[in-house]
Amino acid sequence: MKGKKATVLTFADKCKNILASNWQGHLNTIKADAKGSKEDIYTSKVKYILRRGKPYIWVPEKDLHNVNTIIDERGSFAVSSPIPGPLPSLLGSMKKLPARVALTGDVEPLKDGKAQSATESLREVLLSEQKVISQCSYTVSGVLSSSNLSYASRSESLKKLLEGDEKYVVYKFNFRSSMFIDGNGGAYEVDFEDIKASKADPLAPFSAMLIDGINQNGARRRALILFCFIYLNAHARDAYMLSIDRKGFSVLGKVPSPLLKDGFSQSQWKEFRFTLKEEANDVETFCRQLVEMEEETVKKVSSYSGLQ
Repeated sequence: MKGKKATVLTFADKCKNILASNWQGHLNTIKADAKGSKEDIYTSKVKYILRRGKPYIWVPEKDLHNVNTIIDERGSFAVSSPIPGPLPSLLGSMKKLPARVALTGDVEPLKDGKAQSATESLREVLLSEQKVISQCSYTVSGVLSSSNLSYASRSESLKKLLEGDEKYVVYKFNFRSSMFIDGNGGAYEVDFEDIKASKADPLAPFSAMLIDGINQNGARRRALILFCFIYLNAHARDAYMLSIDRKGFSVLGKVPSPLLKDGFSQSQWKEFRFTLKEEANDVETFCRQLVEMEEETVKKVSSYSGLQ
């Protein structure tokens, strides 16, 4: 496999992928009391699914959002790209935040019939994802085996909405404006029609599990280091998977910094992009190509060592 060129995703694609890969976000509504709107903002973390391009949100029955939206239906919804396992602390050390989407619009409560329909959609989503995992091959299970499902599995988290005694009110978030915010805080307005027209990456629902499974496995992280060296001639001392999509993946590699401090070279984390030989429209295809890259780099390193 030759060196890889970066694959460019539009901001609309990035927004759609973040919304499809996560399952929880921060809902903001305007505080209200018997006298009306107080203009202060109330925020809480809620769970959601993406349905027909819009977030459908489950809010606990006793949550203040349910009072606020009666008086003022305006709201905003912020969702970050899921960064499981060691990634949050790593990005924090780099003074970066995960890429995120900020939506503004109206929070529409669903009546009984539509709320039941949304709940059925949620049930279908969970059954579909669980079916994919249960029928996965040895190759896929090998990648996912190291993942912590308690925080990296969308289906494991969302199924709690269908279990237990807690009651919820279901809302549809009708957004009018959207913003993509990158890891450095750069904000880019994204047209609603562009997001509507874009399609979520087929790997998005499983990306958190795949990323965590790779990053929690020492052998696979060492393979990422080899990827940086073999394909991009980058001498990484450490590496983590950062993001995954059907066209490839991004890796954070710890490489020597060109800057010297007290006469010594320092290290810095740098993002590298790798493009797959063929688009991976399912988890099976992605994992197969990842394993093939691992095997290929090991052979190349062994061949290189044999020439020394």
